[in-house]
Amino acid sequence: MPLSRIAVGMPGEASHPEALRAALAEFISMLIFVFAGQAHAFALIVAVSVGANISGGHVNPAVTFGALVGGHITLLRGILYWIAQLLGSVAACLLLKFATGGMETAAFSLSEGVSSSHAVVFEIVMTFGLVYTVYATAIDPKKGNLGTIAPITIGLIVGANILVGGAFEGASMNPAVSFGPAVVSWTWTNHWVYWLGPFIGAALAAIVYDTIFIGENNHEQLPTTADY
Repeated sequence: MPLSRIAVGMPGEASHPEALRAALAEFISMLIFVFAGQAHAFALIVAVSVGANISGGHVNPAVTFGALVGGHITLLRGILYWIAQLLGSVAACLLLKFATGGMETAAFSLSEGVSSSHAVVFEIVMTFGLVYTVYATAIDPKKGNLGTIAPITIGLIVGANILVGGAFEGASMNPAVSFGPAVVSWTWTNHWVYWLGPFIGAALAAIVYDTIFIGENNHEQLPTTADY
């Protein structure tokens, strides 16, 4: 069961140079992604690609959470990633505000007639598809050459989800992407939707894929004490 594989991490991991470099990579990737967010799918392909060899190219707290649930990242490293991702999003929104002469990046919001419960379901289903794709193309030890196109497939599933859910509730699938605009514009209405839905969807995708398609025998081990 994937939940039994959640690992806190080794002492000193949070300050290890390699972990800090990975967190910095997540910060930069998120900044690139949010700043170029109008070309959402294309920006994500680039952001995942530039961080893939350093941090795994999560660029999304929900993806990090999904990896944590499946035992593919430690809690300590996950927290570093979350901090970097959130700061990267805020920094990108502040840069956009400065570069545009004061225009604010609009916070995610629900369309008229869409309830918060409906929006949560949208976010759960869309994030499930995203994290399931991440598992299949980037995390699965059996992925082989499929890993080379992981950033493209991840960008495409996000782009497709935006076409479906964008008109209803913004189709975030990414708490950090929602967090930056909310901070800069100080708009928090229904903001919880964009955390709860993605985290539930990510956890479900991790449990389903890791349990059925990876399994205990094929599961890659996390770093040991000797690596830190």
